[in-house]
Amino acid sequence: MEQGPEREPRRIREGYLVKKGSMFNTWKPMWVVLSEDGIEFFKKKTDSNPKGMIPLKGSTLTSPCQDFAKRTFVFKLTTAKQQDHIFQASHLEERDGWVKDIKKAIKCILGGQRFSRKSTKKSIRLPETINLSGLYLSMKDPNKGIREMTLEKDKKIFNHCFTGSSVIDWLLSNNSLRNRQEGMVLASALLNEGYFQAAGDTSKTALQGLSETSFLDMEDAYYYFVDSGFFCEGNSSDDDTIFKEEFRGLVVKQGCLLKQGHRRKNWKVRKFVLREDPAYMHYYDPAAGEEPLGAIHLRGCVVTAIEDTSDEGIQKK
Repeated sequence: MEQGPEREPRRIREGYLVKKGSMFNTWKPMWVVLSEDGIEFFKKKTDSNPKGMIPLKGSTLTSPCQDFAKRTFVFKLTTAKQQDHIFQASHLEERDGWVKDIKKAIKCILGGQRFSRKSTKKSIRLPETINLSGLYLSMKDPNKGIREMTLEKDKKIFNHCFTGSSVIDWLLSNNSLRNRQEGMVLASALLNEGYFQAAGDTSKTALQGLSETSFLDMEDAYYYFVDSGFFCEGNSSDDDTIFKEEFRGLVVKQGCLLKQGHRRKNWKVRKFVLREDPAYMHYYDPAAGEEPLGAIHLRGCVVTAIEDTSDEGIQKK
């Protein structure tokens, strides 16, 4: 009996990620496509031929990947041939989405199953099992979560942060933990998984392994949510104060978009961060550092959606 043609692997997820070069320490934005059996990455979204393909069979995923101290939201895919592929997402939820789908695709390959977002297993959770991602969202809830504050220490002002003690207090009041020691274990897991970061010398010293625990249950140990509007001020000038005002707003959306240049009119991938109160949109080179390339003050702006997809500049970017 003749067999029909093989089914094309279904696309699961696609979008912009920053990828580290295989040979050199270069980071470049790529259009990445996850299918049921592998990952393809393209220089541009409109390209038909991928720059490379990563088979998922026998691969393992590491997230968060903490090999790069100055980069957040990084995960590593190691193939069966022990080749590492490093990717960086633009924000936490994006990274978690990619990681979840890649892990599930690998698991489906091992089990000989088709990828499905709906689990066929019964939803059974052990009482001690805690969803760190869900817990993180609860901690960030503006009404019931951890209160972000402005704190001062060593002539520095830390904005949009909280103390180690307040984290443990919140965990005890919301998760029925038996004692502060259990809260320390859970808080350390959140810190190690990259859901919040250390701010200030005290908490950073502990994180670097110079204390008994990576997380400190202390009033002078400061932390902040990884995608919050955190910033630190020293003895700043008036110009610095005006500049920092742009970043006081709450982050409401972030991700990668194509942006047209002012002079050459060419299109490049940029990471955008939208904030409210004050309303600003900052854009960054997703492969570079944390300093914005520019800012748009949204007060009085008019936003118009352009539906014309025939722009040759976009197709040939």
